Amino acid sequence: MIKTSSKKTSINVFLILFIIVSNYCSSQVSGQLYGYVYDEKTNEPLIGATILLEDTDFGTTTDFDGGFEFDNVQPKTYNILVSFLGYKSKKLFNVIIKSKGTPVEKIYLSQLKETLDEVVITQNPFYKSKESPLSIQTFSAVEIQSYPGGNNDITKVVQSMPGISPSIGGFRNDIIIRGGAPNESVYYLDDIEIPNINHFSTQGSSGGPVGLVNISFISEVTLSTSSFESEYDNPLSGVLKFKQREGNSKEFRGNFRLGASEAGITLEGPLFKNSSKDSKTTMIFSARRSYLKYLFKLIGLAIRPDYWDYQWKINHIIDPYNSISVLGIGSIDDFSSEAPEDFNSEQQIQIDQAPVIDQTTNTWGVTWKRKFKNSPGSLVSSVSSNRLNNLISSYTDNLNEQGVIFQNDSHEWETKLKVKLTSYYKDWKIKLGANIQFADYLNDTQDYINNINYFTTINFYKYGIYSNISKSFLDDNLDFSFGFRLDADTFSTGSDLLDNFSPRFGLSYGLSDDNRWKLNMTYGEYYKMPTYTMLGFQNNNGEFSNKNSKYTKSVHHVIGLDYNSSSSSKFSLEYFVKNYSQYPISILDGISMANKGGDFEVFGNEDIVTSGKGKSSGIEFLFQQKLSNNFYGIFSYTNFKSEFTDINSNYIPSVWDSKHLISFTGGYKLKKNWEVSARWRFSGKTPYVPYDLSSSVETYPEMIFDYSRLGEVKLSNFSLADIRFDKKWNYEKYSFNFYLDIQNFLGQKIPIPPKYGLQRNEQFEVIIPRNLVEVGITNGSVIPSFGFTVDF
Repeated sequence: MIKTSSKKTSINVFLILFIIVSNYCSSQVSGQLYGYVYDEKTNEPLIGATILLEDTDFGTTTDFDGGFEFDNVQPKTYNILVSFLGYKSKKLFNVIIKSKGTPVEKIYLSQLKETLDEVVITQNPFYKSKESPLSIQTFSAVEIQSYPGGNNDITKVVQSMPGISPSIGGFRNDIIIRGGAPNESVYYLDDIEIPNINHFSTQGSSGGPVGLVNISFISEVTLSTSSFESEYDNPLSGVLKFKQREGNSKEFRGNFRLGASEAGITLEGPLFKNSSKDSKTTMIFSARRSYLKYLFKLIGLAIRPDYWDYQWKINHIIDPYNSISVLGIGSIDDFSSEAPEDFNSEQQIQIDQAPVIDQTTNTWGVTWKRKFKNSPGSLVSSVSSNRLNNLISSYTDNLNEQGVIFQNDSHEWETKLKVKLTSYYKDWKIKLGANIQFADYLNDTQDYINNINYFTTINFYKYGIYSNISKSFLDDNLDFSFGFRLDADTFSTGSDLLDNFSPRFGLSYGLSDDNRWKLNMTYGEYYKMPTYTMLGFQNNNGEFSNKNSKYTKSVHHVIGLDYNSSSSSKFSLEYFVKNYSQYPISILDGISMANKGGDFEVFGNEDIVTSGKGKSSGIEFLFQQKLSNNFYGIFSYTNFKSEFTDINSNYIPSVWDSKHLISFTGGYKLKKNWEVSARWRFSGKTPYVPYDLSSSVETYPEMIFDYSRLGEVKLSNFSLADIRFDKKWNYEKYSFNFYLDIQNFLGQKIPIPPKYGLQRNEQFEVIIPRNLVEVGITNGSVIPSFGFTVDF
């Protein structure tokens, strides 16, 4: 984050630069759009489907491959109408057509049970599956790209979704859902699970300050906060799915992005095209490089974050019924400190207390999709592997990396095989599947504060099976779904396959003839295996003291009401209850592990007992408006209560128990390809764990938390507002998007716990006897930044 000494001067400089660029770039040319229309159930191309650009005279129909194309279209934002006889029509919102870089649209229509002449039935733009009839939100890439304060970071955008709590201080990307902990969600890139989605991620959890998924790859993002489909194992609070697009099958192209923290390039195109119109093999590849360490040095900060990431995907169509895709994503992270020339107390505690991190991640996966020839349905098989190498250290002298206080050198390596069968019998949809994975974990820990020193290596198998059936009744007014999972592993002994039986069901009933009003309800029992850091922990006797840990259990009850007020807007109200059991409790600190995992640390690397309980309940209101009359937006309010038991079975408010969450994000499309968007997030007073200052004097720079005081002190309300201005230009050979993003434009103070450092004299020498004093932290700065994207 860039700190400014003069808010008005900095903003004026950025505004002047923005106006200069706007005046310099003025030429306009035409754009084009092409795509394909398919049957949602069979994936067969639909020949003769009608495609219209709303509020224009442009229209066309699909060819024998289901393809369509628009040429010589004015570059700007459109809504697209798609229809085909015997199918529900669909409207695509907020589609930006550019001279270069317009993504290929792949559109799927659902078939009507009866063909009704001259009657048009349009699919609900907020469509939810029978398996997940509530607590689910989907956002397109366009909606994500223009989010203010996001810097094209998908994970930061997710922070604005309903029911998501900000991390303490608001600078990390922890996914904290409806009062749950940061490690209770799972993440998928297409059909491949990825263990973490952030740079400098917390091992055993998933949060970090910067996301590593490239927005240039993504067609849409879906977050489920309950009613999880049975194919996903290990979620307790959320499933976040990134749907990737495929590379361009007609021509090579790419884009270059420059943002507030990194620069990146993406290239895509056909492989082995020869003379055909479209290649059956496509590729897309990106690489990004951070320049934060150079920027932080320039502005006088002591920390030096540095990272690379890469992402790629190859897709090949074998024949009309078979396709294969290969994907990968990874990162290289380095975090250290360096003394700046102008030194102060704030920079001193950054140097003293920030860990030294050397971390690499890598995930790859291969997916084969086979469509059945004579009936709807498919078989999807995938093989994947992911690896985390993590070296995190704390020293008495972090600058010279001398005097080890804590060091964790470990790797996690998973190899997975998954198979999913989808078939249809009459009007029933049936899913069957299985998964097996081999896990290899190594950990070398030296913790001199807590007198823990061990080396461990374990490997074992985890396996699961699942099934789900769903059907519509009463002329499609009542949707029903039932499913279950069974999971176990060959290492832990606390629970077996039957202990982890995970049933779930959902009902959705249309309260009006047009189904604009819907009543939804779901019930589900979900299990999560203890983390590798927990299972691999050894006590000083060399024993795996957590081997008998049970899988954590979370039971969800949700009931909700949806109202589609128009073809582009909806209201929803949900009441949710989450009851936890078998939750890990720290024996060392006597507190639920739900209160940990939101900092730069190794989560779960300690002795635990799985006897904890927890409960989180509340109501959630949502209003969402798709692009209509040039406006789009989403507003949500969540009122909840979150508490977990300590080692004495007493319920205590969790560190995520803010009671109130408010989020608004919206934008307005102006003329000449200008756009303005804004975001506001609010969180109520949040409990935090204060430091034990008397103990921390002895262990400094390692600060000791006083968990016995959890619930006694709270941070003040969190409120953060961002605003962003976008301008797009189009040229014959490239398109250009420039943005000005002003984070915290109201200059509000961000609540953070007090920070302490050793008392020092004017020469920054430690005063003896040692004493801890509170250090003032620079806060409340308006942070302007700019960036641009060039598509070519």
